[in-house]
Amino acid sequence: MTSETFAHLTLAFGLLGNAVSFMVFLSPLPTFYKIYKKKSADGYQSVPYVVGLFSAMLWIYYALIKGNCMLLITINTVGVFIQTFYICFFLFYAPKKARIESFKLIGLMIVLGFGLIVVLTQVLAHGATRVIILGWICLVFALCVFVAPLGVVRQVIKTKSVEFMPILLSVALTMNAVTWFFYGLLLHDYNIAIPNVLGFTFGIFQMILYFIYKNKKPVSDEKLSGIEIKNKVEEPKVQEQKDEEIIDIVKLSALICSIPVVAKVDENNNVVDDRVVVEPHVANQTVEVSA
Repeated sequence: MTSETFAHLTLAFGLLGNAVSFMVFLSPLPTFYKIYKKKSADGYQSVPYVVGLFSAMLWIYYALIKGNCMLLITINTVGVFIQTFYICFFLFYAPKKARIESFKLIGLMIVLGFGLIVVLTQVLAHGATRVIILGWICLVFALCVFVAPLGVVRQVIKTKSVEFMPILLSVALTMNAVTWFFYGLLLHDYNIAIPNVLGFTFGIFQMILYFIYKNKKPVSDEKLSGIEIKNKVEEPKVQEQKDEEIIDIVKLSALICSIPVVAKVDENNNVVDDRVVVEPHVANQTVEVSA
């Protein structure tokens, strides 16, 4: 492979990475449209956008110190503006408590965290050592960001529902990881390439889970198979009359665990023991006891 072909491939993967990353940056727009319609950000969190802003700023700083990473600078500059817009939009509609927590997080990550990284690397490190230290910081942080979606994967396996793991987003994230992996590889920059191996692996795993569970009935629509109902009264069955009554599990969303409740009855069909039900705030749902 000639040096010219090598340069063209690097440019191609860098441009493709910019395009895919831009689409990923725009993926939260439906969420903010919902916030706009509700005129409230109550129930939402600013954490993903503050972390996204910190990540973009960190990669820009790394690219500026290392040099020859213009395409890394361009997309992360766009990312800084988009994430800043998301944060400002969130703060405008957020309740007072969430707004205060967001300001604390911004102060901790952006002002203190990023500020310390810049000051310490400028004062304590020089030349190639500074690039190596920054590379390791970027590498570790990128790995942490890629590990974060494991909570969603766990939820999919637990609920057998892919409602909160859209296939298009999983495909976009996988493509994003592949393009930036090859860009880093062609640049011989393993701080860019290595985290995206993990990102590609998780992306493929998420797509496999999607095709496994896409047609399955969510656990929230059935009795939870992994929960044992305790203290059942085991008595001989009497025809046309039940000695035991079990309250059906309330249907919950894929993000909330349901709680089984058992009503214990005596031989005269009188309730002798009720369990307290801790119900999530689900509107217009009632719990019925069959007779």
